[in-house]
Amino acid sequence: MTRAIPVVGMVAAATVVAVAAAWFLLADRPRAEGSTGPAVTTTTAPVTRGVATQRVEISGSLGFEGTFTVANQLPAGILVRAAAPGKVVSRGQLLFAVSGISVRLLYGREPAYRELQLGVPDGPDVRELESNLRSLGFDPGTVDDHFSAATGWAVCAWQTHIRESCTGAIPLGEIAFLPGPMRVTEAAMRPGGTVQPGTDVLHGTSTRQVVHASVTVDQRYLVKVGDRVQVTLPGSDAITGRVLRLGKVAVAPPADGSGIPTIAVTIALGRRASAFDHAPAQVAITVATRRGVLLVPVTALLAKPGGGYQVRVAGRLVDVTPGLYDDATGAVEVSGALRPGQLVEVPNG
Repeated sequence: MTRAIPVVGMVAAATVVAVAAAWFLLADRPRAEGSTGPAVTTTTAPVTRGVATQRVEISGSLGFEGTFTVANQLPAGILVRAAAPGKVVSRGQLLFAVSGISVRLLYGREPAYRELQLGVPDGPDVRELESNLRSLGFDPGTVDDHFSAATGWAVCAWQTHIRESCTGAIPLGEIAFLPGPMRVTEAAMRPGGTVQPGTDVLHGTSTRQVVHASVTVDQRYLVKVGDRVQVTLPGSDAITGRVLRLGKVAVAPPADGSGIPTIAVTIALGRRASAFDHAPAQVAITVATRRGVLLVPVTALLAKPGGGYQVRVAGRLVDVTPGLYDDATGAVEVSGALRPGQLVEVPNG
C-alpha cells in the first residue's frame, strides 16, 4: 500500500459552494509482506475534534484606500502655501491658500460647486456644510438641506474661530468636500506659482490603510466580500482584516501569453498595520471553515488501491473521506468510523 496525499487541486465540499483542498505527495509506505520496498518508521497521533480552516494564499502590497485631487476654484492668484506631502489634513484644516484666501477641508461626498449663503436654494451641499459645522462645535440648528439664519450664525462663529472675517457666507472655492481626512501624497504646484481656476493643487489618498492584491480568475469563486484574512507584513505580527472589494475586470497576463488573468482584491485592515506607507504583504484568505469535525494529520492518509483513502488504527485500516485541509496546522478533516482519542499511524519525523 502506498502512503500518498492527493495532488494540489480544487474540490467541491458538501457544505460550501466550493473550497480548495491541497495535499502533497509524501513517501512510500511499507509494502506487503515479502516485498522489497523501502520501509518508513512510524509513530502515532491522536484523532481530534476541532476546526478546519481552508485558506487561499496570495501576495499583495500595503497602501491606502482611494485617491483624491484638490483643484483650485478661487479666482486666479498666487499659491501662498499648501499642505506638504505626508501631512494628514483633517476636517476644518488648511489645504492651501491662494493670494491670502484659505481653502479648508470639510467632509462630504457632494462637491462644493457654489457659494453657500442665506437664500441659496436647498441642496445636499448645505446639509454637508451644516453637518461639518456641528462636528466642529458650531450649532447650525437643524441639519438639513436648508441654509437658515442659524446656519449663517454658525458659519460666522467658525470664521471668527479661524481668524477670518465674519460674513456668514462661504464663497465658492473656500472649502473642499472630501469623504474624510486626506493624506497628501503630492503637491502639484510650489508656493509662489500662479494658480488658475481648475488647476490641480494637491493629490492624496484617504488615511485608511488597505492591502491591494489579486487572485487568478480560476480562484475568483473561492473569495467573496467579507471573507476574513490574515495579513503578514515585514517586521509585524499577523493582522486580521476582511475582503473589502473584488474587482469586476479581469486583467490580462503579460503579452508573452504566460500566466492567467487576475482580478483585483482590496483588503481592509482591522488596525493600522505598519509605520510604512507601502510594504509587501502576504495574505491568507479564509474561504471555508468547518467546526466540530474529526481531524487527523494529513500525513496519516493512505491511498487505497483503486481510489479513496484510509488511515491505520491499531494495526487495522479504516476507510475515511477527506474534507478541508488546514495548512496552518497540517490537519485534514475526515469522516469515517473514527472517534476522538483514537491513535492513527503517521510517519516518524
